[in-house]
Amino acid sequence: MNPSKKINITTIWWWNWSYGMLSALRDNDDYNLSAIIAMSDSWWSTGILRNEFDILPPWDVRRWVMALSREHEIVKKLFNYRYDKTCSVWWHSLWNLLITAMTDITGSFDKWLKQICKMFRVKWRVIPVTLEKSDLEVELEDWTKVFSETNIDLNLTEESAKIKKAYLIPEVVTNPKAIKQIEKSDIIIITFWDLYTSIIPNLLTKWLKEAIRKNKKAKVIYFCNLMTKKWETTDFEVIDFIDEVEKYLWIWILDYIVVNNWFIRDDLAEKYKNLEKKKPVKVKERNIFRLKDYKVLERDLLHENDFVRHSFNKIAETIKEIIKL
Repeated sequence: MNPSKKINITTIWWWNWSYGMLSALRDNDDYNLSAIIAMSDSWWSTGILRNEFDILPPWDVRRWVMALSREHEIVKKLFNYRYDKTCSVWWHSLWNLLITAMTDITGSFDKWLKQICKMFRVKWRVIPVTLEKSDLEVELEDWTKVFSETNIDLNLTEESAKIKKAYLIPEVVTNPKAIKQIEKSDIIIITFWDLYTSIIPNLLTKWLKEAIRKNKKAKVIYFCNLMTKKWETTDFEVIDFIDEVEKYLWIWILDYIVVNNWFIRDDLAEKYKNLEKKKPVKVKERNIFRLKDYKVLERDLLHENDFVRHSFNKIAETIKEIIKL
């Protein structure tokens, strides 16, 4: 990459982890940052407003605006504010109510997002992956179908068959602005969290994977999960996560797979196993990657605390390392 040219970094992530990663990178003047965000959320306040007012889910945009705003601290407090339980709108955040009003005033999701970014001095770009409404559905290996992100999270059990296929209903096209951003990116990052309900919905929008494949100069990075998720990826190893991402993205697109190799304490691993049916995700057999087109990088990505989380600063350092490769 040309050292005199700003590096275009685009994340295709779920809200929480893009927030942390972008926060760790936002003060580097060498980077142009953009976040492409999922639009299939149906949880709680977002689901209520989505159905009642026929709007795209506003909640997932919140963290990106917070992460990229120059008014970070006051915006964080404002967007996280929820009304007291004694009032009729207690389950809604101020952010969700603000966005519902802005959608009505401006007439479109895209227009209100542009205005919000101006209001809160958002430094870089926040781009919805699609401007069309859709819901996630999965088909299990016993042919059972589970509709909507919320039901997938709540209704799968230990007795449920494994997820065989994920798709959007109806099929929707990728936002042209997202396509344009992907095509000019130098770094494209796909990351961890709930594989089927948070990451894969982004990859299901029509023409997104074609745009990534068309960009021959970009380095495409996938950060793998630290832990599995019960009933969705219970028995997954690193190769299983990669194979599922490639199934929806196509093979030969990923360039780097980043995996945590730092030791998760036995007491923490046992705690997650007992309380959440989760287990650490590890590289158990390195020979299976020998003939792959992507390179697996094992790095210390762990946030050192009494819970298992990625360190955003360590992720940022890994991204800087890959940029130099």
